[in-house]
Amino acid sequence: MKLVVIGDQDTVWGFALAGVGGQIVATPQEAQRALDAALADAEVGIVLVTEDVAAMTGGRVDTLMVRSARPLVIVIPGPGGPRPDRPTLSELIRQTIGVRM
Repeated sequence: MKLVVIGDQDTVWGFALAGVGGQIVATPQEAQRALDAALADAEVGIVLVTEDVAAMTGGRVDTLMVRSARPLVIVIPGPGGPRPDRPTLSELIRQTIGVRM
């Protein structure tokens, strides 16, 4: 099972030092293509997406976090730290299915 990171240059390079592959993205189109590639790869079990990239996907990452069993999609802070406007996973679940966690 592979771990993949999708994000800015600093984050992807940082994970590369630990042997984790990834894709540097700077536009919404690149973010969507990187997600498509990660989801299509049967060997990928976990996809880490930085918050700034998640914001570029128009809610797709939020949906994948809640509904995707494999690969597991997780949003991580970028180099600037956590964004204050980013909802927590429990908030996303509550918005999606109406259950408070």
